[in-house]
Amino acid sequence: MASLTRCNVAVSVRTVSVMTTHKDAVAAVGERPATAATHLYLLAGQCGGGSCPTVYGTDRETVVVQGYVVDGDSAGVEVPDGEHLVEIPTEILLAAADRVRDQA
Repeated sequence: MASLTRCNVAVSVRTVSVMTTHKDAVAAVGERPATAATHLYLLAGQCGGGSCPTVYGTDRETVVVQGYVVDGDSAGVEVPDGEHLVEIPTEILLAAADRVRDQA
């Protein structure tokens, strides 16, 4: 167990490694028709206007991340068709995680 301090609160953190595949992720979320609408709500962002790195929650209990596209080849990662690597500041991800926990 490691210790993590955030907002002056120390918590214990246990690291768990899980190997999943693209097929596992699709099965977990479920395949949807391309015409199905996804409703987004703001979890965290740098500017609040949608023109900068942002994390949104969805009506499907998933998150959508808006950020800067990272080339998979230059990062040494094989990215399947239909997916992209996206970079966002860590503090936005942590703020989004805090908001998701608060809503649970």
